[in-house]
Amino acid sequence: MTDSPPEAVPETGEAPVKSLWHNADFLKFWTGETISLYGSQISMLALPLTAIYVFDATAEEIGWLRFLQLAPFLAFAMLFGALVDRMRRKPVMVASNAVRMVLIGLVPALAWAGMLDIGPLFVIAFLIGVASVFFDLSWMAYLPVLIKDRRLMVEANAKLGITASSSDAAGPSVAGVLVSVFTAPFAMLIDAISYLASLVALLMIKAKEPRVEPPAAGRHLWRELVEGLRFVFGHRHLRAIAVVGVFVNFSITGVSAMFIVYAVRDRAISAVLLGVIFSLAAIGGIIGSIAAPPLLKRVPVGGAYRLALSLIFVAPVLIPLAPSARTAAIVFFVGSFLLVSIGLGISNVLVQSLRQNLTPNSLMGRMSAAMRMALFGGGAIGGPVAGAIATWWDLRTALWFLSVLSVVMLIPLMLSPVGRLRTMPTTPPED
Repeated sequence: MTDSPPEAVPETGEAPVKSLWHNADFLKFWTGETISLYGSQISMLALPLTAIYVFDATAEEIGWLRFLQLAPFLAFAMLFGALVDRMRRKPVMVASNAVRMVLIGLVPALAWAGMLDIGPLFVIAFLIGVASVFFDLSWMAYLPVLIKDRRLMVEANAKLGITASSSDAAGPSVAGVLVSVFTAPFAMLIDAISYLASLVALLMIKAKEPRVEPPAAGRHLWRELVEGLRFVFGHRHLRAIAVVGVFVNFSITGVSAMFIVYAVRDRAISAVLLGVIFSLAAIGGIIGSIAAPPLLKRVPVGGAYRLALSLIFVAPVLIPLAPSARTAAIVFFVGSFLLVSIGLGISNVLVQSLRQNLTPNSLMGRMSAAMRMALFGGGAIGGPVAGAIATWWDLRTALWFLSVLSVVMLIPLMLSPVGRLRTMPTTPPED
């Protein structure tokens, strides 16, 4: 992450472009996002552990907790995407992070006051999800404001991917220690502070965001929603990304939610060791994000896409295959999540760059919304479905069922037209 890549010299005769290391506003955005992502990793582990340790939550309740975090993407993404396309994105991002800072800070505050219960925890998880919808749709649409040349999108997404993966690697270990020392609710205070730092970084960005001009025909919310959906699901590559993304997030969310309960209840794994498992596995995300740009220069885009998603879909089988011996089981658990992380690191850089390069800026919010609705909708369904399977049978059987189903999901991947792409498009349609 410290290497400064050389200036890109296109083979097409176009003017060379400077690396994003020379873009001060992008570096501020990247810094703020890095801090908040590292903080978020604490809540990612501390929130379900609060439910498990404090309220003795069942597998089904953990599944519903995960559902409530992701359900806002399914319920509100298209509406919020249309709204984001009507306004400047930076103020929305600032407001979203301020709301998340307050909501996450409520968990330790309520715990300190003796008022925290599973009901308020569900409500807070849902409201954090609502604010996350606004932020996620805004930053994806805001990135082209900071990066004028679309040829730099792969570099930008690789840098953001490395950050996300490094936070995945470092965050869970830190979270496990904080949960052990301060208890799960109070560990989330660090996450609240991280959002404050992100707010400051966003406010320091100087790039002028152009005023969003209404279309000549005037504003009509329903028409704009339909236009966004028609654009995404009418585009063969964007539609394919959305459909495969549903399967990816269903698998990852269902498996990871049940694994936490399985690890704590059936394998007697402590919060610290659980954090170490996730941290070691998440190194794969760093590997994937770093590998993505050179990989895309050497192999066709479709080949890299198939490779990345094959890792994601096959790796979950290692979890129920893990032997009873503790050390060997941990190796299997780390190996499973490591392979998933490598696949995600590569696919996130590839897919985000592809989506941004295929979409005009006037539709960026609605495109991101349609994608988020599909991707997180799959994740939202994965939580309660996995919880219901574990309740009907048991946790290990549920993990077997989910991992075999994940392998079956390779079928739509092999049929995807994205898998046949040879090069990355660099010019979006005109606004």
